[in-house]
Amino acid sequence: MKNIIYIACFLTLMVTGFTASAQVYKSADDTVKLNKEFTEVSNDIASLTAKLTIAQNNMPGYKDKANASESNAQDAAVNNSVQADKATKGGGVKEARKAKRASKKAFRGAKDAKSANNDISNQNDRIASLTGELAKKQERLEQLTAMRTFINDQLPKQ
Repeated sequence: MKNIIYIACFLTLMVTGFTASAQVYKSADDTVKLNKEFTEVSNDIASLTAKLTIAQNNMPGYKDKANASESNAQDAAVNNSVQADKATKGGGVKEARKAKRASKKAFRGAKDAKSANNDISNQNDRIASLTGELAKKQERLEQLTAMRTFINDQLPKQ
């Protein structure tokens, strides 16, 4: 029981210690560093916002490409099926060659469709990553704003 009390006290002390030391900029002397980091974070936010907008605007193009690839793959598969049917019903060597070409075309179409779907997945991952980064930067900007407010409150009023 004593150990649990000691652990609870220690954890409470650690949590309050971390929150107290979280504010890096505490005095008026630190305003130059604070303003520099504030500017860097603001620029990062603007850059990430632009990248996120571009990624979101490119998404419909990826979806259109995927839909077109899937449609082409299905058409090629149907054509392949027709050619294979002709070849198996006694069409001869010429029909067998056509069926082979059609099957290769269908296979390439399927690979293209899979690639297009992978591109969509990658774009979704990129959007999620940029959104997460942007949220972290905005949180840091809020922390810096709070530090700036704290420092301004500590300065003597004129």
